[in-house]
Amino acid sequence: MLKLKNISKKFDDRVIFDGFDLTINAGEVVAIAGPSGGGKTTLLRMLAGLETIDSGQVIFDDETINLDELITRNLLGFVFQDFQLFPHMTVLENLTLSPVKTMGISKPDAVAKAEALLENLEVIEQKNAYPYSLSGGQKQRVALARAMMIDPKIIGYDEPTSALDPALRDQVGKLILENKALGITQIVVTHDMTFAEKIADTIIKVNPKENKEN
Repeated sequence: MLKLKNISKKFDDRVIFDGFDLTINAGEVVAIAGPSGGGKTTLLRMLAGLETIDSGQVIFDDETINLDELITRNLLGFVFQDFQLFPHMTVLENLTLSPVKTMGISKPDAVAKAEALLENLEVIEQKNAYPYSLSGGQKQRVALARAMMIDPKIIGYDEPTSALDPALRDQVGKLILENKALGITQIVVTHDMTFAEKIADTIIKVNPKENKEN
């Protein structure tokens, strides 16, 4: 179970979160929906350690996590909206780079793990391909495999259906539901309420916080 208590975050002189609370049960799919500026993506980035949390508590399975350690605790694996695959690297190289460089995993072990994930996600045939040659659905699966390489407790998706046609949206939804069946906790940031209703156990709507002038 993930609990966020009294989370505060200020960004570019604008308060995004002020005393924000959230509880997500293990294995749950939570969709966070709402207009731009409400802090949806920022929330994922904070849990992944890509943005700092100014104050508050992050509690996972009854353990309070030091806010400065989020980036090393691998609490959340981030699937970026635009995938952010390195264009000069093959699929396999994209997956193994971080585990080898930052986690000390041996190259053979990282390759074996990457190949198992790609096999499970049905993109093993693309392991030596470069991102430019992949379809949108294949890029989404590769991005998900990369997020799973660090064995995250939670997977976070930033607008996973953005710019995808209906067939690919259905593929992404299927992947999320397959991960749910495996017991993986997931947070999905989306503007697509129809998609959210199909995949989420809980939908949380957020709106931009109005800042009062002093």
